[in-house]
Amino acid sequence: MIPQFTHSGVLPPFVGANPAQIAGCSPYPVSSADLVAAFATSVARNNLLRELFQYRADLRALGIVAGFQWLDGSFLEDVETIRGRPPKDIDLVTFAPRPQHAQTDAQWGALISANVGLFQPPIGKLDAYYVDLNLPVEILIRRATYWSGLFSHQRDTALWKGLLQLDITEDDSVAVDALGKLP
Repeated sequence: MIPQFTHSGVLPPFVGANPAQIAGCSPYPVSSADLVAAFATSVARNNLLRELFQYRADLRALGIVAGFQWLDGSFLEDVETIRGRPPKDIDLVTFAPRPQHAQTDAQWGALISANVGLFQPPIGKLDAYYVDLNLPVEILIRRATYWSGLFSHQRDTALWKGLLQLDITEDDSVAVDALGKLP
């Protein structure tokens, strides 16, 4: 479910009357098809979505086939209305375990070095970061807290806002096909 923009032009940080209900809180789980249905509203947005789906395909090609991504930034805001411009990029952080063939630190380091273009932002018009779910739990909690805190507020105004969560395992083909029919 993707909630409607608030009057401030952002996704709400929670829906319903009680922000203590986890099911109504950001990050909101979303399918790639729902993402296209809600945000493929202009050529600029469609191009950003194409880059996102290509990035996801590139990660899967490396064997990164589990985990999820948090999406944020001006892409998830009504920037056309509130700032009079299209979104410049998509901010995202991927939380995923290492692929089966890169479980050791040496193997993982080699994979990153050989594919630095997928692990060092910016990646095209994606401001994309990666959190290795093989790290110790204390580090994972700290990194999740960092990204949640950073992504859940507008940089300039500190306005509290919501995020979307897209599962890596999802087949994006329906969404990609729908985008192929758009400018």
